[in-house]
Amino acid sequence: MYEIGRICLKIAGRDANNMCVVVDKINDSTVLIDGQTRRKNCNVKHLEPTTKIVKLAKGASHDEVKKALKTLNIEVVDKKSKKPTERPKQAKVVKVKPVKTASKQAKPAVSKKKPSEE
Repeated sequence: MYEIGRICLKIAGRDANNMCVVVDKINDSTVLIDGQTRRKNCNVKHLEPTTKIVKLAKGASHDEVKKALKTLNIEVVDKKSKKPTERPKQAKVVKVKPVKTASKQAKPAVSKKKPSEE
């Protein structure tokens, strides 16, 4: 049912309601998809197969998939990747210790004498 070249509708996840093509069969429950969705492994429970099949080789590139879908009037838009930006560096917070003031006058030292015994 999910042979290579089968056009499917993605019904779950971030790419839901987008058309895709089965590019490779990983195992009985997982296939590699590409098309209007991101190229990734997908569970077959998240796909709804259609009756349309395109001719593709196993592991076809994104450009080959794009050309095959164009013949069926399904438009694939390539998304541009974002350029990495340098994150601003966070400045260290320096704790300032309070300075002791000499406003309090020092008390004269009082010597305590033991009372003499009489």
